[in-house]
Amino acid sequence: MNPQIEVLSDVPALVDRALELVLEKLKSAIAERNIATIALAGGSTPKPLYEKLAQQDLPWEKLHVFWGDERYVPADHPDSNQRMARLAWLNHVPIPAENIHPMQMDAIDPTIAADRHEAEVKKFFNSKPGEFPAFDVILLGIGDDAHTASLFPHTQALQVCDRLITVGNKDGNPRITFTVPLINAARTVIFMVAGSNKHHALTQIFADQADTDTYPARLIQPQGELWWLLDQSTNFSKEN
Repeated sequence: MNPQIEVLSDVPALVDRALELVLEKLKSAIAERNIATIALAGGSTPKPLYEKLAQQDLPWEKLHVFWGDERYVPADHPDSNQRMARLAWLNHVPIPAENIHPMQMDAIDPTIAADRHEAEVKKFFNSKPGEFPAFDVILLGIGDDAHTASLFPHTQALQVCDRLITVGNKDGNPRITFTVPLINAARTVIFMVAGSNKHHALTQIFADQADTDTYPARLIQPQGELWWLLDQSTNFSKEN
């Protein structure tokens, strides 16, 4: 499926459009299957989206929240993606505690943490061996190096195709991340990208030819819908 690319006037407009899309997809999932699943992104761009989601009236007992990646830090650490989402959103709505599925970072070895979370995801979705479950919504961003989730350029995590969860690597620091095939199994993937520093990455991601090891976000080609929400400061257009 061809990506849907929208260039919004500024970050508030980008956030409003993301909110509209996320609510549409979650409500549709609940109407069809009586449950909705979303995997969250870290970083500063989605934080105002989470703050707006905290103001919504949703059937919270039917929503299950995961994270697409996590830094290998305790849950109360300032760098924790889980902590950011809880403070901005989840602590402010009556979502059942068992509906929140963070990546647990209390294992001695990050490989153990990845294995543990993979087991949790498989159990939740009742996945068969070799099957990649379909999240209703996966939120993503990109870095100025074109990484997404914790899938960084020229790292081993990019090659993992037989697991749901793996260990990423950022300058020697381990992270836990969804794998490419798990992201690509999603019903809807939404990228939120803002800032002029993302222009070069975007031009390479959408180039006719470029190296996926160097520009990992090129690997994200979901079976479902793919949305790219950009703000004008990226200075990107479809004609680039």
